[in-house]
Amino acid sequence: MLRLAHAPAWITASLLLLALVVWGSLMPGSDVPGPPDIDKLQHAAAYALLAVWFTGLVPRKRYAAIAVALVGLGVLMEFLQHTMQLGRQADAMDVAANVVGTGVGIAIAAWLSGGWAPKVEAWLNRN
Repeated sequence: MLRLAHAPAWITASLLLLALVVWGSLMPGSDVPGPPDIDKLQHAAAYALLAVWFTGLVPRKRYAAIAVALVGLGVLMEFLQHTMQLGRQADAMDVAANVVGTGVGIAIAAWLSGGWAPKVEAWLNRN
């Protein structure tokens, strides 16, 4: 993790964000209203957000580990959906959307937003 003055707050926010994604992935019977396959866009967006979030908290050399962890999380969520038998179904296309979202988020971080948390802390300290 990068040196952050408010590391406990960043860790807490990270755990809450992960909990929200896990809850959203596993809560029973949550059919997504809207066009067919809109959930794939939601998967990709959620994992892109996670990737941008976590790359803001770690050095660039840890981006690959973030990507592997997020892909692992996506696979785990689909496996749990299958094994829990609570109205959710595992879907390889959801995993693919998670992988695409993770890749997009890592690319955004590498190109533009990586290491954003110290910048936010510096901005907060100025204001």
